[in-house]
Amino acid sequence: MTPNGPSDRELPIAGPGGSVSAASPAALSAAAEQPAEQLRYAAVLDWGARIGMIVLVLSFVAYLTGLMEAHVPPRQLPELWMHPVGRFLELTQSPTGWGWLARIHLGDMAGLMGIALLAGSSVACLLALVPLYLARGDRAFAAICLAEVAVVALAASGWLSAGH
Repeated sequence: MTPNGPSDRELPIAGPGGSVSAASPAALSAAAEQPAEQLRYAAVLDWGARIGMIVLVLSFVAYLTGLMEAHVPPRQLPELWMHPVGRFLELTQSPTGWGWLARIHLGDMAGLMGIALLAGSSVACLLALVPLYLARGDRAFAAICLAEVAVVALAASGWLSAGH
């Protein structure tokens, strides 16, 4: 370390108890290596988020520009937004639950696909981890991933909803 701070070859790094010491870039790189499952999860999540955002943006542009027919035309929204959700659904004859899938060809419903992709990205991430854990013999971690996927799928199915 030079009197004016770390040299080009040394970077400050916090040690145990918050003390700062100098470490080489190679040491920092070795300390920053992530386990394979974290890298795979992050890569799948990155792709899921990118695809979801692209679908959201494209469907929104298609909706606003009229490239896709709308279930509820944008010009009608201000007069409909003042109603409670039940009345809004009644006036627009909008589907509830997974009913939007039947109307995915409509611009305002197509945006829901982007939201579903963003929300479902974690499922794809967990499924991508299962082969990695099984190859390592970590059956418990693979089972936990599959159990989490099952819980998310059950919650998304709507079978557990009450009062509707």
